[in-house]
Amino acid sequence: MVDELSDNSLRGRDLAGLGGLLAGAVVVGMVLGLLLDHSAGTSPTFTLLGLGLGVVCGGVGFWLRVRAALRG
Repeated sequence: MVDELSDNSLRGRDLAGLGGLLAGAVVVGMVLGLLLDHSAGTSPTFTLLGLGLGVVCGGVGFWLRVRAALRG
């Protein structure tokens, strides 16, 4: 009988870590953008750039971790 859960499956702790990675990247990008906006005197420019960069970095990190977990 073949085991349904092979070594290359994602567990609950792996999924929680992926969620934390995504949320953390977006929050860090937003906070850095807000700090840059406050120091430069601009309104939403760096905040939006920080959010965009956080989403991209979170997505890339998510993809790399999932790919590594599925490869074994």
